[in-house]
Amino acid sequence: MWSWWYVCSWCTCGLGGTCGLGGACGLGGTCGLGGTCGLGGTCGLGDTCVLGGTCGLGGGTVVIIKNYTGDRINFGLAVERAKHEGYKCDMVVVGEDCALKSSDKTAGRRGLCGTILIEKICGALAEEGRTLEDIARIAKDAVTKMGTIGLSLSPCTIPGAGASFTLGADEIELGLGIHGEAGVKRTKLVTANEAVRMMIDHMTDPNNNSRLQVKTGDKVACMINNLGGTSVLELNIIAREAILLLESRGVAVERVYCGSFTTSLEMAGVSITLLHLDDTLRNCLDAETNAPGWVRPYLPSGQRTRTTPQKMVTEDSHNIAKQQTVTDTVSADMKQQLYNMVKTAAEQLIASEEQLNGLDKESGDGDCGSTMARGAQDILSELKSKDNPLPVGNPAELAKRLGNIAEVSMGGSSGGLYSLFFTTVAGELQKEISPSAWSSALAAGVTTIRKYGGADPGDRTMLDALYPASEELSSCLKAKKSPIESFKSAVQKCEEGAKSTATMKARAGRSSYVSQDRLKNPDPGAMAVTIWLSAVLDILSK
Repeated sequence: MWSWWYVCSWCTCGLGGTCGLGGACGLGGTCGLGGTCGLGGTCGLGDTCVLGGTCGLGGGTVVIIKNYTGDRINFGLAVERAKHEGYKCDMVVVGEDCALKSSDKTAGRRGLCGTILIEKICGALAEEGRTLEDIARIAKDAVTKMGTIGLSLSPCTIPGAGASFTLGADEIELGLGIHGEAGVKRTKLVTANEAVRMMIDHMTDPNNNSRLQVKTGDKVACMINNLGGTSVLELNIIAREAILLLESRGVAVERVYCGSFTTSLEMAGVSITLLHLDDTLRNCLDAETNAPGWVRPYLPSGQRTRTTPQKMVTEDSHNIAKQQTVTDTVSADMKQQLYNMVKTAAEQLIASEEQLNGLDKESGDGDCGSTMARGAQDILSELKSKDNPLPVGNPAELAKRLGNIAEVSMGGSSGGLYSLFFTTVAGELQKEISPSAWSSALAAGVTTIRKYGGADPGDRTMLDALYPASEELSSCLKAKKSPIESFKSAVQKCEEGAKSTATMKARAGRSSYVSQDRLKNPDPGAMAVTIWLSAVLDILSK
């Protein structure tokens, strides 16, 4: 009968929770070979895993330790005592650290996160019923095929002692250990791509005496380990960069593990472990286990061959719309008028950037004007394009293109809402082009904004300018007023609605999270609507 258990120190979590055969896991808990240690006393505070069976059953015991002097001495003593008492024991010392470049005599390569892979391999071999000699031999050979390098943005915290070393806010440490030891190189903060390249280049550097040789055609397992204070998002970014870099060098990354395996308290950093694979090691890593700390590899269910999917090549709707051939549906005079409307509206929004940003500082992050100006700049650019200008001769297609620009260039909630608005307007204008059709299109756009934005008139949003303008335009046209007179009245209602937002209670949008006492000026989104609608009126009035 084979079991896993851990004697955990403050710096590592490992794979386990319980100690196995009755022993307590934790700081100084007894290990529990049938209730007692069996290896010469309590196991202490070392980071070690004992894999074995109940003493006396003849199976034997493998002791897996990290290559630290204290661990070798104390657990070596336990193994020797156990042998003296007639137990079958062997020790596997894991030292796969690739940080040290010096050729001087040292304590040797430290044991790092690669220990987790050795423990998994030994456990799988034990479950197969392999002999003690086989397990130890395969594990020791695997240690020679493995390398680990760590990188951190902060030191770890030692309980009762504080941080083990200091790092500047713009610095990173390469090659540090898991017990608070400083690394071998300190450099300025770099991107994830550059960080991963630095780590793997150091790990495989021919001038590095502790290097791991990795060449084209090799098959490896890659373990991305959280050193203690790194987010899941950051871990996966590092995993992606590591996979892409290795594959760009012709290395087959057959297994990828990403998670918290060997951690230090509050250390914001990662380590990368590479293990050269053969059929035996791959099978061991793939073997089923119920150890709670073991993370399944990034591998589709039921598959044993990991490949990086090809990047999907897609063409966004903006480019597709630009490539379509468009036929004019309005007269040459109206086409010129629409050109002037779009141009003037965009120019006015750009000119109002600082004004709108100032209003937005009350309730948001002060970028409403910049967002509108960014979209307006792209509108002007495409309006003046010689290759494929905006289709001002076809109102429906023009509205569709404006919606695409809003989505791509503006971004955020504003870009999404304007894209919805213009897309809806485009659908309405495909039916006919007349004053009543423009009015219906405006009303439909307002309805769509209400549907997806979740706001209503009176909530202190852009709707407080758009909705009264739409209602007034429809009312005036039904009263048989001229289109120009109707639109002028609609713009007036738009301006009144926008100004009224200064005294409204915000019930939607970002303003709703801000204290009412701070909201003293009109809503910037509503004011932006008055700017481009007024620009349209200026052209209509000429």
